[in-house]
Amino acid sequence: MSSQTKEPRAPSLGLALVPVVLTLAVLAIQLFYFDDFTPHIPLSIGLAITALVGIYLGHNWPNIQDGVFHVINVSLPSVSVLITVGMIIGVWIASGTVPTLIYYGLVILSPQIFLAAAMILCSIVSLSLGTSWGTVGTVGLALMGIGAGFDIPMYWTAGAVVSGAFFGDKISPLSDTTNLAPAVTGTNLFDHIKNMMPTTIPAMLIALGIYTWVGFSMIDAEATSFERIESITTALQANFWISPWLLLPALLVIGLAVTKQPPIPSLFAGVLLGGLMAIVFQGAGLHDVFTFANSGYSISTGVSEIDSLLNRGGIQSMMWTISLVLIALGFGGALERTGCLETIINAIMTKVTSFAGIQSSAIGTSVATNLVAGDPYLSIALPGRMYAPVYRGMGYSTLNLSRAIEEGGTLMSPLIPWNAGGAFVISALALGVADGNVENLLYIPLSFACWLAPVIGILYAVTGLFSPKATPEEVQGWRDSGEAIKDLRAHGFEGAPASARAQPAE
Repeated sequence: MSSQTKEPRAPSLGLALVPVVLTLAVLAIQLFYFDDFTPHIPLSIGLAITALVGIYLGHNWPNIQDGVFHVINVSLPSVSVLITVGMIIGVWIASGTVPTLIYYGLVILSPQIFLAAAMILCSIVSLSLGTSWGTVGTVGLALMGIGAGFDIPMYWTAGAVVSGAFFGDKISPLSDTTNLAPAVTGTNLFDHIKNMMPTTIPAMLIALGIYTWVGFSMIDAEATSFERIESITTALQANFWISPWLLLPALLVIGLAVTKQPPIPSLFAGVLLGGLMAIVFQGAGLHDVFTFANSGYSISTGVSEIDSLLNRGGIQSMMWTISLVLIALGFGGALERTGCLETIINAIMTKVTSFAGIQSSAIGTSVATNLVAGDPYLSIALPGRMYAPVYRGMGYSTLNLSRAIEEGGTLMSPLIPWNAGGAFVISALALGVADGNVENLLYIPLSFACWLAPVIGILYAVTGLFSPKATPEEVQGWRDSGEAIKDLRAHGFEGAPASARAQPAE
């Protein structure tokens, strides 16, 4: 293609929406018509559509490509974290760290505190593994059977499982969505996790109080059966040496996170200690540890719940997520470079000119993307790229945005039945909605921790509580990395100056 000879045109709102709407349409065909929850190719098509719109507007391909790779380059530290996460999951299972967490979680269960304990157990497992789906499909399914033995309605148990599993996923440094949110907003992983606590902790405490009250109100302790718990704990003891000492790798990573050490070295320290414990306590060889870190752990205990939970991990298990992250961010980068995002944001800003309004809009856009596209990853990646320049222009830390898109993306995904998350929950927990058991959809309002967090987040935005402004160091970081900054001085904000905005490459 010939080089550009004139300034590209800005798209109209209708034209700016074309690549977004068409991409969502292709996604809908893939997700709902083909029943295939792999959004990679639809997003790649969306990137191509955006490029064609950009060329129509006067951009050339090298310019669009620079926009795509700029955003991908910003996300590479988080991709490195995902690779380390793959290693840590495989090694922590082999070391006995994850089996120990599961074992101690199961043995503390009693009838009255079952729902509360189920939420806590799912939180611990999801936090340690970084996967809500793995927790729901294994420990969650086992808890459904235990709940049935206690004569608890399925939708109550499912609500507790979903609340715990997706809470753990939301704040786990091992979670792909928890890494994706700071990646698309340009924030630090551990700062992002810390900033989610003001909404996450109250939501979990309220949910915990409700589940405890319900447990003591409806459960008959005389009808208890612990056979399923015993089969799981027996299988764990038969295949692993279980000890509180095996929690040290998790405590090490948490300690390094609390002291604000860099994420990648902190997580890799957990890999090294986990590998050492696998050799010393579980009898693994050095080459076995290398295999667990690369290809994941594999075991056959004869207990399906345990086998499906523990046969996972390794770098290769993260490649699906990493490829999706790169494509989704590339799509967002193309939308940004062609001016489509700026046009959409300008349209929003004519209606919303306050921080509370933009925070609510970011949460709402993530929820809407979940509803329309059925994909939790896109519901984080797309609003993250759309709204980040606005937060910078307002002078607010993009930590507010990363929290908003986690609340509207990660936490709302399992509450939408046709979303990938909701469909998985309904299937994995055997709720039988398709068979006419529609009452089991009551798990949606009973997943208190999931929907309370965004409600609390909006309340904070309205009151100004826990809504940090950008620090001088953060503003300088935006400038150094060439991040886009929306000039909102006309709206009364004194954020980063327009001169700090990223300029299109020529």
